[in-house]
Amino acid sequence: MSGASRGSGPRRPVTLDDVARQAGVSQPTASRVLNGSSRKVAESYRERVLLAARELGYTPNLPAQAMARGTSRTIALVISLISDPYFSAMAAEIMKQAEILGLHVSIAVTERQADRELDLVRELRGQQPRAIILAGSGYVDPPSEEHLVDELQRYEETGGRVVLISRSDLPFETVDFDNQEGARQLALQLAGLGYQRCLVLGSDTPLLSMQRRVEGFVAGLEESGVADAGARVHHPDFSWSGAREFVLGLSDDELRDLQLVFAVTDDMALGALAGLRERGLRIPEDLGVAGFDDITTLRDVVPNLTTVHVALDAVAAEAVHRATTTDPNPTRRTAPAYPVLRASTPPLTP
Repeated sequence: MSGASRGSGPRRPVTLDDVARQAGVSQPTASRVLNGSSRKVAESYRERVLLAARELGYTPNLPAQAMARGTSRTIALVISLISDPYFSAMAAEIMKQAEILGLHVSIAVTERQADRELDLVRELRGQQPRAIILAGSGYVDPPSEEHLVDELQRYEETGGRVVLISRSDLPFETVDFDNQEGARQLALQLAGLGYQRCLVLGSDTPLLSMQRRVEGFVAGLEESGVADAGARVHHPDFSWSGAREFVLGLSDDELRDLQLVFAVTDDMALGALAGLRERGLRIPEDLGVAGFDDITTLRDVVPNLTTVHVALDAVAAEAVHRATTTDPNPTRRTAPAYPVLRASTPPLTP
């Protein structure tokens, strides 16, 4: 029988893959035999796996068994930025929902880098949490997507669960809220208030959810009959300071021609608001401002900011439910995302 090298150096631990290869079966089949799965395995396969495990000296990975049996008490949450108010609020809600079930949440931050996301998932797979929740937005044409899918599928094969939030680019369970439709509805309502000449601040980072918000807002303007869509779309740095600096760089003529600034996040909308005030503009008397997410810090903003409300409590509850359920086909649900009109966008007089 082949096995680990008999050289003088230290031998690497025998893995489940080694056993499966020795027994001539798939890795999931070997896992079911050795990790106590309730799923039936043909007796001939079971004997081959047990024989290979004895000959190779395989010792079961106890943390992996705990995950496969649903007894691990940790959920791994992968987010884009902890400093972003949206993601910090999302993390807080998920931790609250997990605590109700007696579970712990570990947080990993991608810094909006696709390669870092892949590296983090690889690390987490080795730590064997009960579930991995990816709450960061997917990327447009990410170079590492195939490898990310492979890592997550291998993690699921050993008993883990994968849940995505507002991200339908990967073939896993998703808790969704409709970014595009929320932005479209906002544009329709603002157009109904008389807003036509709009500056749209998207993201210079190629994120799917931000792209869909831009597309939805432009589509809503077009649907409302605003000539030439009425939207000037730009993609500054995806941050509060990026939106502020972009607004500070606009010419006086460009500002005078605008009626509204819509940013794809509330954080960017607040940056734009700060920049507009530095330019001497009054909000909303001179210009309307709107965002997306309805983060809790908007309660302290004057004037109150028009935005798209995302029910983060419902999103978090659904994500934790899917991360812990034993149902292989849980009911799909889309959390609410709808416009909330406030003082920053009053009706325009003809």
